[in-house]
Amino acid sequence: QVQLVESGGGLVQAGGSLRLSCAVSGRTFSVYFMGWFRQAPGKEREFVAAIRWSGASTYYADSVKGRFTISRVNPNTVNLQMNSLKPEDTAVYYCAADFNPSALVRLSTVYDYWGQGTQVTVSS
Repeated sequence: QVQLVESGGGLVQAGGSLRLSCAVSGRTFSVYFMGWFRQAPGKEREFVAAIRWSGASTYYADSVKGRFTISRVNPNTVNLQMNSLKPEDTAVYYCAADFNPSALVRLSTVYDYWGQGTQVTVSS
């Protein structure tokens, strides 16, 4: 089993930055990928970014490419640096752990464990 705890959400003005962190504990040796997803009110959960546990590969949604950066900053923390934030980035952000080596990282259904989520609100 893996436990995930997100932190770093908050309220920021458009154009500002936030950094989300996901602390990972438990069976980390079984993790192949870590992902970030978000869900806005009335919308489906959508893929934001993912990273291979080794850090060798990263993946981004087109909507955040060039603005967001995912990184594994120490053995058990994955960050999502969010720059040039827009009001449409407002959502609850979730980190997730994937035990599957197939790299289908954009599909929420392949992830095995999820954090509780952290709210990000971008004001215009």
